[in-house]
Amino acid sequence: MIKLELYKKLFGADGPIHLQVQTNIQFNELVTLYGPSGAGKTSIIRMIAGLMKPDDGSITVSGESWFDKKLEKNLKTQDRSIGMVFQEYSLFPNMTVYENLKFALPKGDSESIIEEMLDTVGLKNLRDKKPNLLSGGQKQRVALARALVRKPSILLLDEPLSALDTAMRTKLQDDILVFHSQYNLTTILVSHDYHEVKKMSDRVILLENGRIAGEGKAEDIFKQ
Repeated sequence: MIKLELYKKLFGADGPIHLQVQTNIQFNELVTLYGPSGAGKTSIIRMIAGLMKPDDGSITVSGESWFDKKLEKNLKTQDRSIGMVFQEYSLFPNMTVYENLKFALPKGDSESIIEEMLDTVGLKNLRDKKPNLLSGGQKQRVALARALVRKPSILLLDEPLSALDTAMRTKLQDDILVFHSQYNLTTILVSHDYHEVKKMSDRVILLENGRIAGEGKAEDIFKQ
C-alpha cells in the first residue's frame, strides 16, 4: 500500500494553492489523478518521485518511509522504486534507442531486460536509431520502455499520451494496461481525457484547488 499525506504551498496562475492530500493507493491499482489545470496533479506525481519536496507530511510505500518531515527523511529519486513517463519524451538525442534504455538500467543489472523491453514495445528493429528519426508514438514507447527497464513497483504517468494522435493514443493505452498487469505495477496516471480516464482507471481521485474533491470509479466521479 502507498500512504500519502502531502502538504505543499504551490503557486498557480490564479495565485497560491495550499495542497493538502491524504489518501491510500493499493498495490496493483491503476489510479488516475483528474481535475482542472493547476489543481496539483503533477505536483503529487513529482512528490512521489522525489522531484519535489513536500512542506510537510509523509510518503510510505510497503511500510518503508520515502519521505517523512518529522523524521527528516527524504529518499533520493534513484532510491525509489519508480518509473516515470511524461508528456515530453525526455530522451537523450545523442543516444540510440538501446543506449537510452541502457542509461536507465540500474548498475549491475543484466542488459537482457533491455532486449525484453524493446521486444515488448515492438521497437527491436529501431534499437540502433536515434530519437530524431522516430515518430512521436515511437518516442513515447521508448520512454515507456525506459521507465520499465528499472523494474519499478510504481509507474508514474504524467499525461504521457496527450500529444499523440487518436490511433497511437489508443494503442499505447492498451499497451500500458498490458504492462500494468504483466509487471504487477501500481500505476498513477495524470490525464485530462475523459475517455482515457474511463477506459484505464480502477479508481479516480478528483482534485480541485489542491484538495481531494472525490474518489471512486470513473463513472461515479463523472456523474458528479
